[in-house]
Amino acid sequence: MNPSTAAVASVRDVSKTYGARKALDGVSVEVAAGEMVALIGPSGSGKSTLLRSITGLHPIDPGIGTIQVFGETVQQNGRITGAVRKARGKLGMIFQQFNLVGRLSLFSNVMLGALGRLPGWRGVFGVWPRADKERAMAALHRVGVSDYAAQRANTLSGGQQQRGAIARAIVQGAQAILADEPVASLDPVSARKVMELLVELNKRDGMGVIVTLHQVDYAIRYCNRVIALQKGKVVYDGPSTGLDSKRLIEIYGPEYEDAFWEAKA
Repeated sequence: MNPSTAAVASVRDVSKTYGARKALDGVSVEVAAGEMVALIGPSGSGKSTLLRSITGLHPIDPGIGTIQVFGETVQQNGRITGAVRKARGKLGMIFQQFNLVGRLSLFSNVMLGALGRLPGWRGVFGVWPRADKERAMAALHRVGVSDYAAQRANTLSGGQQQRGAIARAIVQGAQAILADEPVASLDPVSARKVMELLVELNKRDGMGVIVTLHQVDYAIRYCNRVIALQKGKVVYDGPSTGLDSKRLIEIYGPEYEDAFWEAKA
């Protein structure tokens, strides 16, 4: 895998409004290729909206705002461009609720990652090239769930399903992973395994990773850079080591310790 040297995401002056509420308010951030960045902030701060805007799932407000993914403009003047499909092919999306097809086997779900480069009929009839089958099994083995390949996805634990979603991104050939609260539905042990997998993909494969987290301790432990949002604005963008108590109180308020998983576990 040879990830692009262009920035994973370049966001400039982006706003997103829902009714009277500004979910994003003039946000500008850039995530370089190979970075592992955590997005943190209180509920409703704009973390998920920013991540979904980068992928084109949410159109941004009309105006001067632009979003580029690997050098391709995917949003401009409130419109999603034709480049978004190509950009999505380079992004592996990991969601809080796994987004696996419950009635399909874990193997079949992982194979869906290959659809972007294969004729659609292969997916409909489950006729997969041998090389892709081998790639899928290798990915499942890498994330530690190959023993469950034949099992229906909806019979697996949350941690097993999330690792399957990561395997799907590997099979897809993603150059970066965007993970939206990937550990929010998991117990702490499963959550650590998922975060460790994301770190491995970042360090070993050079994948860029942008991950939204409610757990500040996980952001500090696993990510070198943290971007914090509050009421749709970037209020911190720097090294995770800079998140001292004073800074966290500014972001979350005096009850900031509630944002630490270990304190609640």
